Amino acid sequence: MTRENFLKICGILGIGMAVPQSLLSCREEEAKPRFSGKVLIVGAGAGGLSAGYLLRQHGIDFEILEASPRYGGRMRIHTSFADFPIPLGAEWLETHPSVFREMVNDPAVTVAVETIEDAPDRKFVNSSWFQFFETYILPSVRDNITFNAPVTRVNYSEDGVRLETANQQYAADKVIMAVPLQIIKEEAILFSPALPTPKRAAIEELPVWAGFKAFFEFDSGFFPDDEHVFEVTPSTAGEKIFYNAGLGQNTSKHIMGVFVVGEPALAYTSLTGDALRDKILAEMDAVYNNQASAHYVKHITQNWNSEEFIRSGYLSDHADWRQVRELGKSVNDKLYFAGAEFTDGEDWVSVHTAAQSARRVVEEISSS
Repeated sequence: MTRENFLKICGILGIGMAVPQSLLSCREEEAKPRFSGKVLIVGAGAGGLSAGYLLRQHGIDFEILEASPRYGGRMRIHTSFADFPIPLGAEWLETHPSVFREMVNDPAVTVAVETIEDAPDRKFVNSSWFQFFETYILPSVRDNITFNAPVTRVNYSEDGVRLETANQQYAADKVIMAVPLQIIKEEAILFSPALPTPKRAAIEELPVWAGFKAFFEFDSGFFPDDEHVFEVTPSTAGEKIFYNAGLGQNTSKHIMGVFVVGEPALAYTSLTGDALRDKILAEMDAVYNNQASAHYVKHITQNWNSEEFIRSGYLSDHADWRQVRELGKSVNDKLYFAGAEFTDGEDWVSVHTAAQSARRVVEEISSS
């Protein structure tokens, strides 16, 4: 079953995305983890930050190595383009809002996040996934993050694990890989010994979509609240959507979002500057009766393929769930994988699934 079919079945049955059982239990203060060593986490995106946060709750020593100078991965936002945060990456909530409390995993903490329906998902109101993590998750892990430390090699052949960057080595008992799948696909990180054959096959064969987003401000609200979804043939090739980015926000600005993944995104990622702007405005003019160019004010773009330590959008919605499940499996009780693509195969590519995968991994480590 593909992710698309799974989500479609949920809609037909009239149910929301099920919150994973692993996220439903609150922290048990009396539980003492059997594991008492150190864990290295590679990547400070949703999966890596969630893993560190949960390791902290378990009392397990950890360090996060982040290749870039910033945390958040594909949850990046732009705060000066409009009077509400512009989500350059992860934007929608694809499950029930109760997931916020479950990710915080602490009944003593009051979680206040406002969302509105934006079928089939939900949108943040004057907030974002990035700000949720910055408020509730980051404070517990910030001091454990080492930035500008791109890992190039993982050696798990001996008793522990050794990681190499360009100028330093790190040692730990276990490691959690929380990097985008495309980084591993392109062998930017080498593993010694090589990963098991089934996992290597899944990494090589699973399709990762290119990713592009843009936001255009206009001086008139000529476009409706409804999304304009372009037909992509075949449907497995990707998605392309124009939508009202200001929907539900406390704003008077008129901002349209452009979300493109897969093959259609390549037409945008190959352009820059005025050529890119003019292409998008021409497409908007064709949809909205030549109103876009006449009312254009400014725009911003985000090409995720050009990000050195990300290099893509995300795993295709049409991936084989069995191969996705293979991605999420640990290796030799020392090498673990967390993040939106490294799940149990029931769902993938959402921020909450990255948190789910981190929970699964931390539970596995803490009981080892």
